[in-house]
Amino acid sequence: MKTYQTLLYYCYSPIENAEKFAEDHLAFCKSLGLVGRIIVADEGLNGTVSGTSESCKAYMDAVHADPRFAKTDFKIDEVEEPSFIKMHCRYKPEIVHSGLRNPQIIDPTKKTGIHLDPNEFLEMKDRDDVVVLDVRSDYEHKVGHFKNAIRLDIENFREFPEKINELAKYKDKKILTYCTGGIKCEKASALLLHEGFENVYQLHGGIIKYGKEAGGKDFEGKCYVFDNRVAVEVNTVNPTVVSTCHNCGKQTAKMINCANPECNEHFTQCDDCGWKMDGCCSEACKEHPRKRPYDGTGYYVKIPQAVNLSKRKHKKFEAKT
Repeated sequence: MKTYQTLLYYCYSPIENAEKFAEDHLAFCKSLGLVGRIIVADEGLNGTVSGTSESCKAYMDAVHADPRFAKTDFKIDEVEEPSFIKMHCRYKPEIVHSGLRNPQIIDPTKKTGIHLDPNEFLEMKDRDDVVVLDVRSDYEHKVGHFKNAIRLDIENFREFPEKINELAKYKDKKILTYCTGGIKCEKASALLLHEGFENVYQLHGGIIKYGKEAGGKDFEGKCYVFDNRVAVEVNTVNPTVVSTCHNCGKQTAKMINCANPECNEHFTQCDDCGWKMDGCCSEACKEHPRKRPYDGTGYYVKIPQAVNLSKRKHKKFEAKT
């Protein structure tokens, strides 16, 4: 019997003195025995927390009791153990990093795409006048995505505005955006509307809610999540695997972080190569003096560090097999 839960949620709602709110909210979460990661910004909340069902209920009740967050939609997963090790609650400029901070241009509390519940999305997605758009990063959609969805070559959501021109050819279509839990779609759909796209929709609750309410039909592969589960099952109707092992090319749905902390690349790797490569994406990373011990999961407690841009842009650490 699963006695723990993991909650995924966000809420765009102005918070005064958000830095102080983050400090107080961290103490509150710890008092409930929760673990997880919450981002607080002047524009609202974005979080994933995990704990006992009792603690999670107490947390949801408290959030809903605050008029600012009364409409927060929690996506609830039953889990066998907490999905995080520690509790973090931090203030940042945005609750999802997009660079779109001018409320005169983008304000998710005022204008976004039309929200579709999972079954409405299911009914619309295959129409001839519809385009399904994945607004997530490439490492997310490589492990799983909707069948026939447009997937952008971006390493971070903040690059999404740069891709608007590439999407111009779809202006005469209905654009159905989707992401993990819905938060990125709020700003992505708002930007598309600002740029002249007239028929913009978004999957309310994202892939996670779609899996629970529509069976995940036609979502191929797994859904990347930002906790120690790394990727979760979505499709119980017609599941398939779309990702391949970075090292040997064999089909696999397992996604990990490279054991070399100075690389920390997200990539898919089969179990055989995982043990052969000791959880690393390349021989260079395998020999790195700071390599972390590999336990088969490929998940590590994150320690702030500089991003290895040379690897991401030039792929210097590709395995030579």
